[in-house]
Amino acid sequence: MLIWAENFWDRCSAGAWLPNPQRDSTMPPIVKIPHVVVDGCERFADVLPNQPQRRHLAEYLTGLVVSENKTVSGISAEFVETTDQSCLNRFLTSADWDVDELNARRLELLQEDPATQYSNRGVIALDDVLIDHYGKLIEDVGWFWDHAEQRSKIAHDYLFANYVCPSGKHYPLEFRLFKKRDQCEATGEEFKDHGVLFRELVAWVCKREIPGDFTFDSYFSSSENLTFIHAQKNQQGESRAYVGDLKTNRKLEVRGKSILADEFAASISREQRRELRRGDERQWYFTTTVRLPQVNHPVRIVMIWRNRRDPKLAKVLVTNRTRWEVNRILKTYRYRWTGTETFHRDGKQELGMGACQLRSGQGQTRHMHLVMLAYTLLMRELKSSRAKEWALERLTTIGQACRAVANETLGATLRWAITEITKNSQQTQHVIAQLGLI
Repeated sequence: MLIWAENFWDRCSAGAWLPNPQRDSTMPPIVKIPHVVVDGCERFADVLPNQPQRRHLAEYLTGLVVSENKTVSGISAEFVETTDQSCLNRFLTSADWDVDELNARRLELLQEDPATQYSNRGVIALDDVLIDHYGKLIEDVGWFWDHAEQRSKIAHDYLFANYVCPSGKHYPLEFRLFKKRDQCEATGEEFKDHGVLFRELVAWVCKREIPGDFTFDSYFSSSENLTFIHAQKNQQGESRAYVGDLKTNRKLEVRGKSILADEFAASISREQRRELRRGDERQWYFTTTVRLPQVNHPVRIVMIWRNRRDPKLAKVLVTNRTRWEVNRILKTYRYRWTGTETFHRDGKQELGMGACQLRSGQGQTRHMHLVMLAYTLLMRELKSSRAKEWALERLTTIGQACRAVANETLGATLRWAITEITKNSQQTQHVIAQLGLI
């Protein structure tokens, strides 16, 4: 265990408690940092310049995983021994540590495990996500339309690049925050639309020679984006591969003639459609090589119908790998869901991705990086060859991992309380008071 952690918990065992009256939780307070956090933080000790910051890192990560209230105040209140909430605030908003260095170290950690290493068979999934906020005074928030919920909301709009490994494990690589034009004008920043941010992330991946194929939805399948990816080279000197999807009203150039995708699909006879099976699911497809206006290379499209007789297209996929089999194209595209939707869901539901209410833009950015780190530490524990000593079952989801860590912290608190009562002859009411439960 880290020296700073040993000192911290030695003080706890010695009875140097500051019961926190601000707690609002159904769980007993935390008396010990869980193993998954301690082990992970050991790798980041030199990224943070002093022990208080390392302690704040461990506390914040623990709070993101197990706390019911994942705000700064909620996390601060979870621990029996606690500093003032303002210390954790400063850790996020103004303390001297570098998120880029932290992120680089996080990705290095992932490369040590064969299950999370980069691979030529990996997939880089790009997509944006809206992170809800209640406070209008939070820096860089704006009103955005949520297509899934069919309503406008106050949110941050993040564009993520996520990595999906052949093992099935996946994790975020990097992100960009979209800022509206008026926000950029107010601060003198250069306005960058979603296309610019998309290409920044692609360039970030390629600069670091992270292998894999890119996948994204129709919002990012502009001619400029497709041409940009195709211009990037892999280690073999080939164009980087991509699989995206197109809107059904996208113009195609077929045998020298311009035609909309859905119009071209209507010209495909039922006999030309081929069956595609995935488990019990049956779909029908037609594939051919075409050109797209303002795209400087030929592309292969895969048109998909849910029923052979259905006149309406379900989806149009596009790739610059004109010789790939249809199954590979579909498999690559499906990883978009694995790499983006599952991370966004778990980040929101399990790790408090949208819980931070700090007004500081830097605080929000650091919070997001710490969510990514918490997700990474848990992801490394999933689908292990054997259950961890703190897990009663083999873990397969982030939610299961969060509950296993919560059970560990609960067990540590109960063991401490029992020891205080039975071995150290403390009165039960005194122990309860120490835990801040009265």
